[in-house]
Amino acid sequence: MAKMTKSQLLAGLAEKSGLAKKDVKNFLDVIAEMAYKEVKKNGEFVLPGFGKMVKAKRKARTGVNPATGAKIQIPAKTVVKFRLAKAAKEAVL
Repeated sequence: MAKMTKSQLLAGLAEKSGLAKKDVKNFLDVIAEMAYKEVKKNGEFVLPGFGKMVKAKRKARTGVNPATGAKIQIPAKTVVKFRLAKAAKEAVL
């Protein structure tokens, strides 16, 4: 089974909502832009019914180079994680 493409998503949302594809695309672009800004500024962005994007700090750790087996130090860094909402988990599973 093939994954849904962006154009298929836009077409489906346009059909169900009665909006033009162009409007749906602009709406999704605005949500993404808002999410990125909010996570950068406040550390999290909640999308009700789906989940939330959260900025998290990873500690420095020791890793292993799989090619040589040599131990390497992986520096601490900040990453973005997505935590799925309980309702979304229950709907899918």
